[in-house]
Amino acid sequence: MSGPFHQTGGWIEVVAGVMFSGKSEELIRRVRRAMIAKKKVQVFKSHLDARYAGLYKVSSHDGRTVEAVPADSAAQISQQINPQANVIAIDEAQFLDDGIVELVTSLAARGRRVILAGTDTDFRGEPFGPMPQLMAIAEVVDKLHAICVLCGGPASRNQRLIGGKPAPYNSPQVMVGGTEAYEARCRMCHEVPASDAGQVTLFRNTA
Repeated sequence: MSGPFHQTGGWIEVVAGVMFSGKSEELIRRVRRAMIAKKKVQVFKSHLDARYAGLYKVSSHDGRTVEAVPADSAAQISQQINPQANVIAIDEAQFLDDGIVELVTSLAARGRRVILAGTDTDFRGEPFGPMPQLMAIAEVVDKLHAICVLCGGPASRNQRLIGGKPAPYNSPQVMVGGTEAYEARCRMCHEVPASDAGQVTLFRNTA
């Protein structure tokens, strides 16, 4: 967290940022600290992400893991919440439907600490799923950055690659992948061709 935060009752924390910035690692760190503090913790993740450690674990790119329940909607999460859980953690929140906003608001109002991690922008550099709304309603927001693979600056964009080349704007928004399909890049180095045939790029400053 960016600074000390103390509050009685419930609250919402969001860890946002690009791929390879350490979001899942930070979520795992907070979950483990809550467990050390003898809190009852329940972890959920999008069923779309089965990379690294499989479907039933949240995993970071450096191999750290924690057990998790896969779900594909806010309704599924709601149905599986343990009434005794003090802390609810949700990874890859960008893949969930907008109902997650109402759900976590309700959980916080009922005294739960809710921790969410997710990519706040898609490969085009545009807002991704419910992440903007989650960041707006959270008490605590931490936005992490990776390192741009081209210039070494702070990376704030997800560069999708298809066949080693930047993916065109009209590619599907959701495509789960790792280093074979994505790179972390800064605003200046991020490229999104207008189409497969076109050479015009969006979101790149060529001045």
